[in-house]
Amino acid sequence: MVDRVDEKPQVRDYMTRDVETVSPDETVGVVARRMAETDGHGGFPVCDGRRVEGFVAARDLLLAEDTEPIFKVMTRDLVVAHPDMEITDVGRVILRSGIQRLPVVDDAGNLVGIISNADVIRSHIERATPGKVDKLMQTLQNIHDVGASEERRTVELADLRPTQSKVYSDELEGRSYELENGLAEPLVVIDNVGELLLADGHHRVKAAHKLGIEEMDAYVIVLDERVQLGMAETAEKEDLHAIDDIQEVDYAHHPLVETTHRLQEGER
Repeated sequence: MVDRVDEKPQVRDYMTRDVETVSPDETVGVVARRMAETDGHGGFPVCDGRRVEGFVAARDLLLAEDTEPIFKVMTRDLVVAHPDMEITDVGRVILRSGIQRLPVVDDAGNLVGIISNADVIRSHIERATPGKVDKLMQTLQNIHDVGASEERRTVELADLRPTQSKVYSDELEGRSYELENGLAEPLVVIDNVGELLLADGHHRVKAAHKLGIEEMDAYVIVLDERVQLGMAETAEKEDLHAIDDIQEVDYAHHPLVETTHRLQEGER
């Protein structure tokens, strides 16, 4: 995965390599059942061995007989991507063509993966996060005069200490959708010599906890020595020790909404 902001990520960095395919000789009925039984599959690359011969989508099966072979109904004029293409170029192709998933083929025309619109969105989210992490790390180094390094790793949610006491229900819905569709950006965590402080991603963590997710991808700022951080003092003051300590509140109780209500009441 590409971690630096100034690098240009390629399709190979974000494509799915384990791709389900169908054979040109399989029947419409068999493929239709596979689509119905497999989550998230509205179509399959059609391959003879590893070589891509076409693509079959649900709409291609609608008017076909169950016994008809796939090679008679599949789309042969394919839009495909190469693993060395820049992810931004693939994004343009997906936007302009309206195609949600592109087969990825090598120079010999063999299938090596598939890239989706969700993968393109995820690539942009993940490229935005490192800049945020670098800025936070520099701030910590300057304020506390401490050495620090950055790691990308999976963290156990049970090991995280929150530094924010409230999250809002409406945002949790959005974060849940992102998690379920693989679009959530990594967390930002500070490793203060063993104490893992959650610096960014409280809504994501709370949503993940409700979904039964136990670990998440994170950018971790590792401090060389333990320092007294302001966010740790906040966590102590708010008695925050675990995800369950983060309070979920309805949007109607958002401070800005309450301020508007108070203003309206003051005008009466």
